[in-house]
Order: sequence, then C-alpha cells, then structure tokens
Amino acid sequence: MPTLSREQPGPQPHHARRTAESFGTDARRYDEARPAYPDALVARIVAGSPGPGLLDVGCGTGIAARQFRAAGCAVLGVEPDVRMADLARAHGVGVEVATFEAWDPADRLFDAVTAAQSWHWVDPAVGAAKAARVLRPGGRLAVFGHVFEPPAEVAEPFAAAFRRVAPDSPFSGGPARRPLDAYRAGYAQTAEQIRATGHFHEPEQWRFDWERPYTRDQWLNLLPTTGGLTRLGPERLTEILTAVGEAIDALGGGFTMQYVTLATTAVRDEAP
Repeated sequence: MPTLSREQPGPQPHHARRTAESFGTDARRYDEARPAYPDALVARIVAGSPGPGLLDVGCGTGIAARQFRAAGCAVLGVEPDVRMADLARAHGVGVEVATFEAWDPADRLFDAVTAAQSWHWVDPAVGAAKAARVLRPGGRLAVFGHVFEPPAEVAEPFAAAFRRVAPDSPFSGGPARRPLDAYRAGYAQTAEQIRATGHFHEPEQWRFDWERPYTRDQWLNLLPTTGGLTRLGPERLTEILTAVGEAIDALGGGFTMQYVTLATTAVRDEAP
C-alpha cells in the first residue's frame, strides 16, 4: 500500500516539508489511530542504553515517547509541527519545536536517540552525525518503524482509488503492496549512513513480528493519517475511503494486519 507504507513521496523525502508536516492536520486522530511499538523493542532499547535520558526525534504526538517514559526513561521530544507537539505535551511529554537538523541541543547529551517512523524526514547528510554529537559514549541510536501492508484484497482497491482521484500525486505510482525486502533495503541504507559517521560501533538490524485485527471503522480511521492522504480534500478522501470500506465489507467487515517492525540501531563509540 504505497501511501501508507512508505510515508514518503520520493528518494529524498526530507525535502518534502509540506508532506512531512501534514500529519498534524488531525493530530488527535493520528494519536488515536496509529499503533504503538512492540514492548520488546522498547525494552531492548532501554536495556541497551547506558542511562534513562532519551531524545525522541520527530516525536509526533508522543506515541513512542510515552512508551519509553512508561519504561522509566526521561524523554525529550523534538517535533517540527506545533500541532503534534501540543498534543504530545498534553500527554506529559516535553517537546521542543524544531526540525532535528535545526534543533539546538545546547550542550545536552543523551543516553539514547530514537526515531519512530520519522527518520526518513531527516536529512541523511545531517541525521546520523547529529545523533552522534548528542549521544554520550555508549549511547544508542535506534531508528525504527512499522511495515504497513494490508491484505491484497484491501490494498489493491485502495491503490486503484488513489490513482483515480490523485493521479498526479508522487504516491500514486507505486505498487499496491511492496515486498518486505524493499523496507529492509531502506534500513540497510540507514545503517550505511550511521557507519559513514565513523562514530558508532557496527549497526544491528532488528525485526519484530506481530499482528493486529482491524474492523472496517478502525482502518478507515487510520487511513487519513497516512502520508498520501493527509493533504487530500474531503471529496477525494471520501471516494478513497468508500472504496476501501467496500473492500473490507467484502471480507466480512474486518481483517488482520500482519505487522513487521524493523529497526536499525547502533551504539556510540567511546571517542569524544
């Protein structure tokens, strides 16, 4: 499902600021509909960090940040969209409004830097090097996100409707579903960017498999929070949701999503 799974319009999504900052169009829906991250992932990052201080890059409404806070971390979020930041603050997450590239760490250091479903919006020439700069020796960088690929019976009607109503969108040209290897290649590229800094031990690739059932209404609530749909007008959005809703009805009113959460993670070396 191209608009949901990639969350990005092309090979350099960090340039697409209007799309990157469109997720706050309905921040409350985003917060309610988007899935949390596997507890095992959170626990592994916390256990592999030297202390509780955590910087969450592109924290959005604080979905991951709240999980890390519940696991005992002292979390600071960085988020460019004030609408998302305000909702994260309402949940008790401290947030500074800025892109990660422009954010001023003010000599602060952290035990972990995380990016949940957000690293592709960061300039790759800046991101890993800046993460190294704000991590303590032994601190952990963890970049992770979900692979969203609903069943073909849902993905294909969605892709057809999207191509019909938004033929000029950069999201409309992809296949209805992408193989897992396409996502893994993106995380491998992140690992190369981390290696290129010369400030981290060898990156690791983690994978977590899980599933979640969706009713028709639950899935149609989530869809408008995804990259290709956040900037569509009401009429075009309704046409897409109608097509997807009919497809889910044909499946009996729901389906089970087989999720894969991928992560690239590396530990800051001891050099100053």
